[in-house]
Amino acid sequence: MTDRLTTLRKTIENVLPNVEGVLALRIGPGGITAPHLFSKEHSEELDKLALWPKEPVPDTLKIILRAHPDAKLAIVCRGCEERGIVEMFKHSQLNLDNLTLIGLQCEQDEAEFCRCAKPFTVHSKLTVGEPIEGVPDPLTAKIEAMSQPEKQAFWKQEFEHCIKCYGCRNICPQCFCNICALEDETWVETGRLPMPNPSMYHMVRAMHMTAKCVACRECEETCPADIPMAVHFRLIARDVREMFNYEPGASMDQKPPQLLVLEEGEYERSGLPH
Repeated sequence: MTDRLTTLRKTIENVLPNVEGVLALRIGPGGITAPHLFSKEHSEELDKLALWPKEPVPDTLKIILRAHPDAKLAIVCRGCEERGIVEMFKHSQLNLDNLTLIGLQCEQDEAEFCRCAKPFTVHSKLTVGEPIEGVPDPLTAKIEAMSQPEKQAFWKQEFEHCIKCYGCRNICPQCFCNICALEDETWVETGRLPMPNPSMYHMVRAMHMTAKCVACRECEETCPADIPMAVHFRLIARDVREMFNYEPGASMDQKPPQLLVLEEGEYERSGLPH
């Protein structure tokens, strides 16, 4: 990890003169690792550059760009984060012409911690580290093997633990609607715990995450009830891939299914190579 950290520090030093700032992880007060915008005016802060634990850097980028949409920045991103940035671009949330991607390849222990199938970057022109193979997710495989009634019972039990803190929505870089359906009393009652229908919150959010989730697992990491939401979205992503031959963040040019105008012959569903 030390060699990778040194290489990343040198890469950022080379990029800093050409941008207004580089968004990456830094060890802050109390030893807490958090996203930080490094600048050439304070390059000495690179001594506190960090690699782990993974934190929601793209979500911080989203916040910065809301206030400064024309800022010219660079961002250190892992494979899942890079995929998320690609999806943000496709949904007009950022301009890739003003953003330099510095790809950080995950190491084996990091991939295993995240149960990640694709712990590598593919779009970044600058990369640090060597790409590795993905790892299987035993929890996803376990739930996939369940019967339909078993799946329903499993998710019903998991969703009943939800306290509707909105942490999963707030942390997700792919949640950027100006008006959130999860705050609409028509669908999700507010101010009541336990929720009358706890599954509704998660079903509405799952619908909005269709063909958008990039498996960064930030929702799962931030959930105080330990609901395995990443598995939920991973299984939905499997169905989207099979139906539409679409994987979020995999291609820079392919349009997400929900953005397509479906005309006859324009978009085949099943039967395409994965």
